[in-house]
Amino acid sequence: METFTVSTSERLSVFDITDRVENCVPPDVTGTVTVFIQHTTAGVTINEAEPRLLADFETALDELVSDSGWQHDRIDDNADSHVRSLLIGPSTTVPVVDGSLELGTWQSVLFVECDGPRERTVQVVCE
Repeated sequence: METFTVSTSERLSVFDITDRVENCVPPDVTGTVTVFIQHTTAGVTINEAEPRLLADFETALDELVSDSGWQHDRIDDNADSHVRSLLIGPSTTVPVVDGSLELGTWQSVLFVECDGPRERTVQVVCE
């Protein structure tokens, strides 16, 4: 298992981490790689990393999940972040051939911050 950190500066943001994930995969690996985060207010997914589309993802998450009116906010005022990350999930799995991620032409591994700014740890597990 390899790890790396992602530092975020905004409450809600989406980052392309494909190259960082691929750098964690040894060149002789053929199988799968699982990208996982041990955080309940962030997520990992696969989609296109075009900058305007990343901004659209942020807008969609912001519009889909209200930032107020949640019971959990009585504890630490971040229920919206938990709900957004629930929609995304904490992991994704990608096939690997000879150390290269077998993603589609427009696919990238995306990290989604829902409760920044923070420093997050991403785990990359090859099997």
